[in-house]
Amino acid sequence: MRLRFSLPVLVLALCSGVALAQTPPPASPPPAAPEAPATPAPAAPPPAAPQPAPQAQTAPAPSGTPAQPQSPATAQPAPATPSAPASPAPVQEAGRTTLFPNPSDPTGVEEGVLLSKDTAMLAGISTWDEAFDNLKNAFAKIDGEMKKAGISPAGRPLTIFVDTDDNGFKYEAMVPVAKVPEGKTELTPEIKFGRTPAGKSFRFVHKDAYDEIDGTYETITAYLDIKEIVAKDAFIEEYVSDFTDSQDTNFEVNIYVQPKE
Repeated sequence: MRLRFSLPVLVLALCSGVALAQTPPPASPPPAAPEAPATPAPAAPPPAAPQPAPQAQTAPAPSGTPAQPQSPATAQPAPATPSAPASPAPVQEAGRTTLFPNPSDPTGVEEGVLLSKDTAMLAGISTWDEAFDNLKNAFAKIDGEMKKAGISPAGRPLTIFVDTDDNGFKYEAMVPVAKVPEGKTELTPEIKFGRTPAGKSFRFVHKDAYDEIDGTYETITAYLDIKEIVAKDAFIEEYVSDFTDSQDTNFEVNIYVQPKE
């Protein structure tokens, strides 16, 4: 910093010297025998009109001193883009609402009444280890046959677990439909028409990998014990998310438990 401030002082001193050197001498006869100067003195102006001293000229900066660079313009930051939610709720397709029409609440338990709906239903048996794949295949088969028949789905797919043990379970995979074709009791010999359960129910939500759903059922069992609620043996799983991967941590399932009357 000291070097930066002393340079202008030096320049001003040089400028003063230049100004004094350029001031003409007073009008007087030239000396008879001037000493030999290095540079001849300029001729004196006429005495009738003396000239004022010229303005001091600013000495140019030494050629060896580099010009100071201008500070670059500061770039303005781009406007912040709003971030998306880490885990958005699955978007329900038009006409494929859940059994409880309002969005599910993963943080609590909801109580309501189920209304019975017409469905296309496929019964089967599975082990627990193959549950995800077998249910996925069952719904794909129902959807394929409905499409061939020109029947549109009218709700999210669901499974009624009609009997369970340590090894596996019996199930009824269902896809709600707006209306059963007149006079029909089955879509194919394997796929029948049926109806979803009706009546009072509690809805719990599982939002994690399907392979981790046992933890949610343990929470449900503890809740029923605390509230002293005796539930029916059959329970219902309704799949808000599509079947993609059993390890998908955003997989959402509504679990409906109906109390005994």
